[in-house]
Amino acid sequence: MAELKDVKGVGPKSLSLLNKIGIYTIDDLVTHYPFRYDILERNDLSKVDDGNKIVIDGKVESIPILMRFKAGLNKMNFRLVTQSGVVGVSIFNRAFLKNQLSVGTGITVIGKLDKSKNVITASDIKMDLLSNSVRIEPVYHCTSGLTNKNMSTYINMALLQYGKEILDNIPDEYIERYHFLNKKTSLNIIHNPSTSEKLKDVTIRLKYEELFEFMFKINYLKQMNRKKNNGLERVIDHDKLNDFIKHIPFKLTNDQMSAIADITSDLEQPHRMNRLLQGDVGSGKTVVAFTGMYANYLSGYQSALMAPTEILAVQHYNNLVSFLAGTGVKVALLTGSTSKKEKNDIYKGLMDGTIHMVIGTHALIQDEVVYHNLGLVITDEQHRFGVHQRANLQNKGKTPDVLYMSATPIPRTYALTIFGDMDVSTIKERPKGRQKIDTFVKKNSEIKDVLEMMYQELKEGHQVYVIAPLIEESENSDLTTVNELKDQMKLAFKDLYKIDIVHGKMAGGAKDIIMNQFKENKVQILISTTVVEVGVDVPNATMMIIFDADRFGLSTLHQLRGRVGRGSSKSKCILISDSDAERLQIMEREDDGFVISEEDFKLRGHGDLFGTKQSGDMSFKIANIKNDYKILLQAKKDSKEYLLNKETDNDLLKQRLIRSISSKES
Repeated sequence: MAELKDVKGVGPKSLSLLNKIGIYTIDDLVTHYPFRYDILERNDLSKVDDGNKIVIDGKVESIPILMRFKAGLNKMNFRLVTQSGVVGVSIFNRAFLKNQLSVGTGITVIGKLDKSKNVITASDIKMDLLSNSVRIEPVYHCTSGLTNKNMSTYINMALLQYGKEILDNIPDEYIERYHFLNKKTSLNIIHNPSTSEKLKDVTIRLKYEELFEFMFKINYLKQMNRKKNNGLERVIDHDKLNDFIKHIPFKLTNDQMSAIADITSDLEQPHRMNRLLQGDVGSGKTVVAFTGMYANYLSGYQSALMAPTEILAVQHYNNLVSFLAGTGVKVALLTGSTSKKEKNDIYKGLMDGTIHMVIGTHALIQDEVVYHNLGLVITDEQHRFGVHQRANLQNKGKTPDVLYMSATPIPRTYALTIFGDMDVSTIKERPKGRQKIDTFVKKNSEIKDVLEMMYQELKEGHQVYVIAPLIEESENSDLTTVNELKDQMKLAFKDLYKIDIVHGKMAGGAKDIIMNQFKENKVQILISTTVVEVGVDVPNATMMIIFDADRFGLSTLHQLRGRVGRGSSKSKCILISDSDAERLQIMEREDDGFVISEEDFKLRGHGDLFGTKQSGDMSFKIANIKNDYKILLQAKKDSKEYLLNKETDNDLLKQRLIRSISSKES
């Protein structure tokens, strides 16, 4: 296809402005879709009430009279003949239109009607008549120096000049099945709609195409991974594995057993495992991962589990050592604070294969770490590691299988997209004995009640988390800070209980010391930012108080709430906020993280599922995965069907789609 500069009317200046808003090619231009449409419906003068908006067309009857009041302010008056009578028109600061408004010119006026004076004060004048009683006008995202009219002109010129080169990215069979128009016609209609019905039809068609291409790519990558046969050869002794499961000190849920079956099946396949293990807070993902590590050990390979914090790595290590007692498996812990001598011993053991499993932090991916035969890589809370960090660990072995763990429940919609090229195992059942956490929404004016509830828990020997969203005060914010809260808590509880602070800006070592003190009940009230969201089990902590709760996504609140309720005692979570009560009340009703994440997704979109704002709607130009979920599901089904159909292997479209994927991947 030709270049953007070849479109008639696009000069160097307009080319630069188009580039500024991300338009670099003709394809970018013709798929720069309107973000809304203005509906211009012709009115009758006699049927519009005084002071109301009016849209009317007609012909200029009198030569416009221009009056200038002062610099930058002018007014133009003329008469307009319409189908329902003659009316006066006044418009401010449009002196440049005077020469275009000659007598007899057909125009459309949009403005406000003053019935007593029979005058329309116009907000806009369009230099043509309405061809129908209703006109649908596209409105585009532009930039300074680039008008909506410019954009419309460039798009339509590109379609006129190069429309024949626009190819369909939907197979013919689906175009026929769903009675879709071709892409060129659809683009013409979406940029120049004549009726809302036609606009709706082509919008669905263009959304489907975008989602079809996306899901084709996901399914193709998944298929290629399965075809690579790059997995490690394994023979797992299932009798020993079942014996290990029987000796776990509690009964696994059906979901946990199903996830273990998924993982062991993957380990025995000729292709490399690429699986996400997702489960609600406290659903027992870790024991599933440990079982996968043991299965990997039984087949003669080493395992590495990377945790986001040192204190969580230590917790995993202690639990794993306990689970593996008597099996002869040697486990090592490698973190930033491991002594130099211990590190050297661990490096040696990993290199010669005498260490079978290692748990650690980023220390696992340092250059000095060389594995004898790394077969399984697990990243816990995978979204907290960068892509390169995860890749560095995977590259430590030849082709180790990969398991990601996440306690952030992903809505079904997102699992299809973000993790579309992964297999997903989901644990929804709670282990027996896990109690529901009572949740209450309170206002700041009810702080005395909250302090009384805290006192009752502390008197019984329990501990309390207090969460604030900020570390220190800002001139632009009145949000509660950790330091302010510490002062308030000291004022309320005097020296009865030890109070301390932990937050993300602290050095890792200092943070871990305080978290350990809290775990050992040397600190009774821990004031924190969301750094406690992931991590340590403190069974004696029975209360979570979250200030300015309206500032958090529901999924984040659910993660924070999951830090309590880990022991045998009943636990509570208090959400303090003077606003957004309706949304927060979902937390009072629901304790299922998957239901909560779906609600969060509906209310907030996908902006804060992982606590980090993601802008834009994935990479989609017209589709919206929240609103177009049904289209997404159909596109997923159809793209998979098309990909697996051997009769279409020589289709030009299939080859073109595959080439586009290969070029992007490289």
